[in-house]
Amino acid sequence: MTREEIKELLNEAEKIFAQEANLIQLESGRVIFVGDTHGDFEATEKVIRKHLKPGNKLVFLGDYVDRGPASRENINFLLQQKIEHPDSLFLLMGNHEGYAVLSFHPADFWDGLDAELGQRYSEVLSKLPLVVSTSNGIIALHGALPDVSSLEDINKIKLGSTEWHQVTWGDWQEGVGGGLGVDPYTGRPQFGRAWFEDIMSRLGKNVLIRSHQPGAPPIMYGGRCLTIFTSSAYSHYVDDRTVALVDLERGVERADDITIEIV
Repeated sequence: MTREEIKELLNEAEKIFAQEANLIQLESGRVIFVGDTHGDFEATEKVIRKHLKPGNKLVFLGDYVDRGPASRENINFLLQQKIEHPDSLFLLMGNHEGYAVLSFHPADFWDGLDAELGQRYSEVLSKLPLVVSTSNGIIALHGALPDVSSLEDINKIKLGSTEWHQVTWGDWQEGVGGGLGVDPYTGRPQFGRAWFEDIMSRLGKNVLIRSHQPGAPPIMYGGRCLTIFTSSAYSHYVDDRTVALVDLERGVERADDITIEIV
């Protein structure tokens, strides 16, 4: 794409994201949840080619850039698809889309942009929604659950706030505690089972689908927390690129009720 084409793409995508709330609620159909793609354009293309069809909704859980070899192609393709299918494809914010708020490493995509394009990408991606809620008991986001009292409070979360950091940067640990502090090496806030069960109870949800944390067990907390990845960037942590398929007409109580597909 030329520079002018990229600017136009960002302008059109920004208009769509400005109309979306932090919380996306899905009521019917079949939903395909996609983990971090991190510059794995091949994975993104395969998922969209197979699953972007009538009756389906695709939810990408964030982290579209950095780590992989084709970050710019990946994010631009996803933005194009969002413009063409605004009600069927949803792009949630991951920590790598929050460069406007907090710098991090690796940031090869961001480091490769000049000042003008860097500002525009960061402005547009900072408007991405944070959470998807389904009618059959699923909540989906990038990292950990925010300290909110109700689903509606998710729409009040501000960019860069404590709750924003929980959603985009938060890790889960097997420990029974609630908030477990900040990991001194990664800077990520850590949370335990008590936090998970408390927030899930407040929000009335059965299963969390998320990504972000390649070292986490794929299934935690009695089968109620599912972590997926759809990028080859994490091949040293996870064996396969996966997506999660959910029929919203069927109840979901545990991760066993969700179909996992290898990309």
